[in-house]
Amino acid sequence: MRADNSRFHFLVASFSILVLLSACDRMVTSRNTRLVKEADWKAAQGDYLWAINLYEAALDGTPQSAEVHFKLALLYDDKMNDPLHALHHFKRYLVLNPEGSHAAEVKDFMKRDEVALGTSLSGDSVVTRAEAARLRNENLSLHREIDAGSTKPRPAADKSASRRGDKEKTESKKAGSHTYTVKEGDTLASISRKFYKTSKRWRDIREANEKKIDDPDNLKAGLTLTIPPND
Repeated sequence: MRADNSRFHFLVASFSILVLLSACDRMVTSRNTRLVKEADWKAAQGDYLWAINLYEAALDGTPQSAEVHFKLALLYDDKMNDPLHALHHFKRYLVLNPEGSHAAEVKDFMKRDEVALGTSLSGDSVVTRAEAARLRNENLSLHREIDAGSTKPRPAADKSASRRGDKEKTESKKAGSHTYTVKEGDTLASISRKFYKTSKRWRDIREANEKKIDDPDNLKAGLTLTIPPND
């Protein structure tokens, strides 16, 4: 009789532990889902640092968190211009989900970021980060002045350049292409995602604008790019 009671208590205790563990797992999953949704919203609002904090809080080392690593990598790559942290999260994605839907895209990104990181560390970059930031600020100031309007007549050379630009736009439209004005923080990959829903066509954009782009890793705000048609 005592043996039966002991087995009964053991079974009850085991079942209680399983129920408790299952409840905890659901709580963690629910919390992570909530964090990721909030991070997505923050990223859409342009609050990238807060989004990064939320994404990182949702990481738990499971294969399910591979997608979170991918989101973090894109933020660091596209918005923070930080190839070092982007590489880390791309690598974590491949470790947790080597056959995932983004695996081929991630490998392509890693090659580009490794080149960008190697250039930065070797000191071969054309300008320093501080100089690049200064140039971006100057570009923004110039665009504000242009938007505010100017009373000075344009020189003939400017009018000719304008006519050439109009001609280029017309030819682009005829060929089924689009034009896009670069915004601060844009990269070839992010522009590719905007028009093609994938970052893999960043090379097509670069080749279509080879004469306009001086540094593919540092697009200048205000630059007008030709976007090839979506075949």
